[in-house]
Amino acid sequence: MKVNKVIEYPMFFEAKPKIFELANDLRKSSTKAEMIVWKVIRNRRIKNQKFRRQHPIDTFIADFYCPQKKLVIEIDGGIHNIKENKEYDIERERILKKHGLKILRFKNEEVEKNINKVIKKISECL
Repeated sequence: MKVNKVIEYPMFFEAKPKIFELANDLRKSSTKAEMIVWKVIRNRRIKNQKFRRQHPIDTFIADFYCPQKKLVIEIDGGIHNIKENKEYDIERERILKKHGLKILRFKNEEVEKNINKVIKKISECL
């Protein structure tokens, strides 16, 4: 019997169980850019901060999340250039900011071609 209750941990911002299932699936199919970033930020490698990947927040899944600093990192592929997706991203950011979260966005190409610049921006934000 499956129970549909809200997970009541503050860092999940009332995410529902279905979001946790989707996040688990996404962890199994990371993009190349996400894998590059994860190698850099995992195990407290930047400023000793803990990051979680494919982290449920409210009705969304953040690519990466640092609970201590309330920092969301998003890695965007080309699909984010489509008008409808841009509008969705704007609304998504509005809701995440309402929870007091900061958002850093990087394009796949940015990660793949200049990871040092990405690392620098993450470090500065932390």
